[in-house]
Amino acid sequence: MAVPQEEMMKMIASKRDQATPGGMVEKTEETVMSDATTPPMAAPMSTPEPKMGTKESAMLNLSMAMDLLNQSLPGIGVNSAEGKKVLDAIRVITGILGPDKERTDELQPTEILNMLQTLPQAGGATPESKAMSSAPAIPGMMPTPPGGGAMPLPQPI
Repeated sequence: MAVPQEEMMKMIASKRDQATPGGMVEKTEETVMSDATTPPMAAPMSTPEPKMGTKESAMLNLSMAMDLLNQSLPGIGVNSAEGKKVLDAIRVITGILGPDKERTDELQPTEILNMLQTLPQAGGATPESKAMSSAPAIPGMMPTPPGGGAMPLPQPI
């Protein structure tokens, strides 16, 4: 369905002339956004949103800390001075978490897996170290061991 260019130009010109005779929009006072005396207006600022992900992550960390305190309490002893301070810390954290403790308990296994994957020895090395370990060997350079430490120097015989 090829239309010659001349016909296309005629159609475009006829559409334009119907919408805006002469091809120009008439300027009225309503169409002028500002004049020379009005300074340009800035775009309105958006209202800052609270960072709920950061807060939820912090609540999850508090929940894990409370679990660790509960696990360490039998070893310390409830009646000792340290045990009483641990109980006070548990009370304070319980007051902060409140009814959200069940919700954070649901997220703990996932958070623990995420923390374990970030450990280099658990296979969660950074993308840079993964790329370096998978790169081909360069002649004359000693390879880096998988743990990321320095290789021992060869001993003279």
